[in-house]
Amino acid sequence: MKKYISLVLSGLCILVLTSSCRKQLDLAPVSSVSDANFWQTADQFDAFVAGVHTQFRSNNSAFQTLGEMRADIFATDPGTNGTFTGEATQGLERLWTQNLNLDNPGISSFGGFYYNINQLNLLISKLNATSVVTTANKNYYLGIAYGMRAFYYYQLYRSWGSVIIQTDPTSGSTLDISSLAKAASPADAVMALIKADIDKSINSFGPDYSFRNLKGYWSKSATLMLKADVYLWTGNRSGGIADVTIAKAALTDIQTNVPSLQLLPSFSNVFASTNKGNNEMIFVSHYQLNEATMGFVQTSFVPQTSLIVNFYDSLANRQFNATTDNWGGLLRAPVKISTFRQFKSTDTRTLASIQPAYSKLSNGTYKIAGCFTDKYQGEQNAGTRQITNDFPIYRYADLLLMMAEAKVALGQDPSTEINLVRARAYGTNYNAATLGFPNQPIDANPREAILQERFYEFVFEGKRWYDLRRAGDNYVYEHTTLLPSQAYALLWPIDRGSLTNNRLLVQTPGYAQF
Repeated sequence: MKKYISLVLSGLCILVLTSSCRKQLDLAPVSSVSDANFWQTADQFDAFVAGVHTQFRSNNSAFQTLGEMRADIFATDPGTNGTFTGEATQGLERLWTQNLNLDNPGISSFGGFYYNINQLNLLISKLNATSVVTTANKNYYLGIAYGMRAFYYYQLYRSWGSVIIQTDPTSGSTLDISSLAKAASPADAVMALIKADIDKSINSFGPDYSFRNLKGYWSKSATLMLKADVYLWTGNRSGGIADVTIAKAALTDIQTNVPSLQLLPSFSNVFASTNKGNNEMIFVSHYQLNEATMGFVQTSFVPQTSLIVNFYDSLANRQFNATTDNWGGLLRAPVKISTFRQFKSTDTRTLASIQPAYSKLSNGTYKIAGCFTDKYQGEQNAGTRQITNDFPIYRYADLLLMMAEAKVALGQDPSTEINLVRARAYGTNYNAATLGFPNQPIDANPREAILQERFYEFVFEGKRWYDLRRAGDNYVYEHTTLLPSQAYALLWPIDRGSLTNNRLLVQTPGYAQF
């Protein structure tokens, strides 16, 4: 157990440079802090809760990959072998071409989620046995732990179906539950755990709808958003109208009890690094200059500065430059030109989410060369760009469009929610007669209209693949490269390492067996 506490403390005390954390370090050298002298003060529980959020933040890259990379946003354009800047895709193309297997699984070790699941199990165990934490904090922290554990298992359920269930903490060197000699539980049992944990989270929070750490801590509203998502998923399957009604009630609960939540007037301002914890955000992962940055953005999604300067921004009639366009990244996963062209030019979400790059022809005209995401622009620091935006897990636009989804399933009118989102998106260009629901051609099919609106709204927020999966298998086949004959690949393969470490695991049906 000594190793476990050392790892947690070394992460969380870097995150929260508070007096309580410094006092924590004064108790004993980090290497000697063990379970015997931890969990003795309220400050120690506070520090541990900060630590599980730090670990959650480290999983954002996996959340984004699982939730978006197999959908219809990223890919190299037809006729090219790599990105428009000449950078190689380095295997990421297997995600959008649906070419995964146990040696090229897209995600290994179940996203690393079991490490934090184990920490949450430990937190629940210690909270239920302690008297040093105030009742209010104990209940809030239990609400966090059960809600976040449900979120992790929902990620696992949607991605692999049957997975290992472990709700008791493990100790010693067995920190990765996926390496336990334990078989996976059926998907139905995983869903039962998710719903049970959601109920425990809501009951633990009780009447406390407050937010902490600028929306950077899990909250009751986050649990209610998760509840809506989960029950919409099951409502589109065996749960039917009863589950959709539960989903709608969860969203109404937030609207009723947290009236401060609202759409910001400007779409781009939602993500500004200077506007953290704003009124649209419900739950985010915080990044801060000199503390942590969203490294996975620059690893795969934005170009090298030295390469982007060869292209042009046609709207501004200028060539990109190394001073202001210093993305400093590696473009492994470009946005498809066809994705960019699905957006309307009058939609403010277009250029706030996607940056097109053009080649300038000899006659002075521009030809589009490719695109990349620019939703998270970070901030300039000493001549370098640092991606320090908040990464949203849930925000109010998500609530509105899930509410619209629930209303459609219940045979109700979704126009209020859809049009709030559309009106913000088009700003002064909004004309209800042509752009408002139900006046666009796609609105003849309300489910498709909502999926399209979510597509425009949530590019690079890790939602598109999950949105299509929630709507139903046919929507996945319609909008992605996955074919009905590949129905098994709606789920992900288990990597060779996980199958080697745990011989009781069985490969996802349909993939080559281990």
